[in-house]
Amino acid sequence: MSTFLPAWLSALLSAFDLAAPWALLALPLPLLAARLIPAEPEGGSGALRVPGTLVGAGRSGADLAARGRRRAALTWTLWIALVVALSGPRLVMPATALPASGREIMIAMDLSGSMERRDFALDGETVTRLTAVKRVGTDFIRRRAGDRIGLVIFADQAYVAAAPSFDTAAVARALDEATIGISGRSTGIGDGLGLALRRLDPRDTGGEAEPRKAAKAVILLSDGANNAGQTAPKDVADLAKELGIKVYTIALGPRDMADADGEQDVVDTETLRDMAQASGGEAFRVRTTDDLVKVADAIDRLEGGRALAPPLPLRRDLWPWPAALALLGAAALLASRRGA
Repeated sequence: MSTFLPAWLSALLSAFDLAAPWALLALPLPLLAARLIPAEPEGGSGALRVPGTLVGAGRSGADLAARGRRRAALTWTLWIALVVALSGPRLVMPATALPASGREIMIAMDLSGSMERRDFALDGETVTRLTAVKRVGTDFIRRRAGDRIGLVIFADQAYVAAAPSFDTAAVARALDEATIGISGRSTGIGDGLGLALRRLDPRDTGGEAEPRKAAKAVILLSDGANNAGQTAPKDVADLAKELGIKVYTIALGPRDMADADGEQDVVDTETLRDMAQASGGEAFRVRTTDDLVKVADAIDRLEGGRALAPPLPLRRDLWPWPAALALLGAAALLASRRGA
C-alpha cells in the first residue's frame, strides 16, 4: 500500500507505530450506541419541564445551536483523543547497529602478590605488572562490545569479580578496581580456570555432533606457578576440552621457571602452554607492555568474526499527548455545562 503514497508521506507513516492498534476499533462505538440503543419514549423522562420564559429568554435559537455544536465537538475530541491514547502511539527511532559475535568470554586473572612487582614500562614509567594488565585489559574488554564477558580473580581462592554480561564497561570497571590481597597472595591457577568454566554454561556450547567452534573461551593470565587451590591446572584444561571451551593462556613476566636460577615469583610458562594446548587454545608469552598489547590484539582477531547485528528500533511513547488533549476536552466540556 505504501507504493501508492508519496515518498514523504510513506516515510512519515513509517516513523510511527501503535502498541495496541486494536483499540482504534472503539472509535465508532458512540455512533453504534446512538443507532442501536432505542430513544427514550416521550414523557418517559424524569426531567422537570420549565417554561421557556424562564430559560434564558435572551438567547436566540442560533446561539443555542452553536453552543450545542461546540459541546458535540468537545465530546468527540475527548473520545477520539482517549481512544488514540489507549492505542499507544509511539515514535519509532532506528538505533545504531552494534557489533555482535555471540561469543562468551571469561577472563581469569592472577591477583597474587607477585603482581605487585615493578618490572613493566608504561608511558615511560616503571609500573607494576597489575597496572600494565589493567591498562591493556580494560581496553580489550571495552573493544568486545556485543560479546558476553565476565571476570574471575584468583589467588589463594578464586571468586567472580564480574558475572558474564554484555555490559563491557561494567566488567572493565571491575578489572580496574581489582586489588591485590583481597583473595590471598598465592597462585591457584587450577581453581581460577575451574571457576571460569563453571560460569560459562556448558549446555550452550552446542551438541556433541556439531559443537559451536570458538563460541566460548577463557583468557587466563598468570605471572607465577600453581601453588594453591585443590585442582591441578592440566586436569581443568582437559575438562575445558571436553566442554568445547578454548583456553588462551598468557604467561606474564620477564623470566621463566626454566631459567630462573632459584628466583622467586617467576612464571610457569610450560604449564600454561600445556593448558592451552590441551584445550585447543593458544599460549602467549608476555615480557613487556608492548607484548601485552600485541597479545590482546591477537586474541581479538582469533575470537573475532564479528558483524553488525540488526539494529533494534527504539520506540518513544506518545500517548501522553492525546491523553492530555482528552483531559483538556473533559475540562472544557465540564466548564461549558456549568456555564449553561
